[in-house]
Amino acid sequence: MAGGLLLLGPGAGVAHAQAASAPQTAAGPEGSASSPPPSYKVGPGDMLQIVVWKEPELTRDVLVRVDGWITLPLLGDIEAVGRTPREITQEITRGLSRFLTAPQVTVGLGQATRARVYVIGQVVRSGEIPLSFPLTVVQALALSGGFKEYAKAEGILIVGKDHEVASFNYKKFEAGKDLAQNVTLKPGDTIVVP
Repeated sequence: MAGGLLLLGPGAGVAHAQAASAPQTAAGPEGSASSPPPSYKVGPGDMLQIVVWKEPELTRDVLVRVDGWITLPLLGDIEAVGRTPREITQEITRGLSRFLTAPQVTVGLGQATRARVYVIGQVVRSGEIPLSFPLTVVQALALSGGFKEYAKAEGILIVGKDHEVASFNYKKFEAGKDLAQNVTLKPGDTIVVP
């Protein structure tokens, strides 16, 4: 009844929060983290990719512990929860300055476990979808397997975690109308398909 959805890959770009002094070539192959939104605050369970240029023994993936801290060689424990990757980069850079001359640090988000959106209702697979790259409404619907037979595709709701509600009419979108309604989702958004 409701036709199949086509998922176009969003092409996750590579971007990192870098210290001001770090050159653009500082991140090597280890620095292939996905790019968090500029205001993304790190949470427990997130995986951070920490790259210290020309210091392979200090370059590593670090899991943010349940208590909100990470542990790094030379520096010990650093509080990560509630801070942006850029803020963590600056603290690590300051700390390593005691041991290295002009350390160049990159902190990327390897995997954001709490950055998720949810799709519920008349879709093939209800549930959560990790936001490892920017994701639009149509892409989230496609990742949910498309609509079930009796889905009301013209009455979809997008409920933000701040309780803001927006509507999405897939039938209009499919007809090439009102394409602006296919917004990029934010962490915590829930798509409700009646």
